[in-house]
Amino acid sequence: MIKDIVVNLPIGRPRDVVSGFAVSVAELFTAHLTAIAFAYEPAVAAVGYDGITPAILDDWRAEQQAEAERAQKSFDDEARSRDIAADSLIYPEGLGSCAGTFSEIARNYDLSILGQATPEDDIPESLVIEASLFDSGRPILLVPYIQRTGVKLDRVMVCWDNSRNAARAVGDAMPFLKRARHVDVVTIEKKEQLEELRGAQIAEHLARHKLKVDLKPIVAPDSDAANIILSHAADSAADLIVMGGYGHTRLREFILGGATRGILEAMTAPVLMSH
Repeated sequence: MIKDIVVNLPIGRPRDVVSGFAVSVAELFTAHLTAIAFAYEPAVAAVGYDGITPAILDDWRAEQQAEAERAQKSFDDEARSRDIAADSLIYPEGLGSCAGTFSEIARNYDLSILGQATPEDDIPESLVIEASLFDSGRPILLVPYIQRTGVKLDRVMVCWDNSRNAARAVGDAMPFLKRARHVDVVTIEKKEQLEELRGAQIAEHLARHKLKVDLKPIVAPDSDAANIILSHAADSAADLIVMGGYGHTRLREFILGGATRGILEAMTAPVLMSH
């Protein structure tokens, strides 16, 4: 059950697709929606570096505050027009600490909604996405920057590899799956399976929840998983992708797995991920 959602508002983008999408999800579940806007603080060490003066930093700080307030107002107007229960907050936070702050906030909600990092300016968004995925203990829903509509659930694609992360994602996505018209369980196989199909049991499990499910094994011995997932999502007109988020730790930092990184970089449909 999803009744409490938090969204990370994009700052300084010409087009905000995240607010409207998050509002549509809150409408779907009759949930409360909290928006967080970060007004990025300059690093103290920047003073005196390459001619940067306290006055320049004050101007930069004021600009960031203004951008956060614009994002907050846009969200507030959208939530008010759709008559959902919502609130919004601005956090003055350094670039290096905003990710940890948001992941801690996200622990108190059923779901976090975040925008895909853009190729031009991806550092803050990428940091927040990774921290939320690996450190919040909650599922995240990522909105591609090309998104044009609110949430749709005509066809949901579940990526299944029988792993713990995939199982966690299916469980976390169940409120969405129960509202889907159709669910595809997609597995990627190195060779054609002549005996028991991987994914048959999870497909049967979902069918017992009264879901309309098809099992879609894809034989692709040489292709990478991200391209296969995105290609099938496009071919099937999937409205939502559900998958486990993968990575490993090195020097106490998370390093994204290849499929996870590929999806985050090239996603064309919203993706619900769990770790």
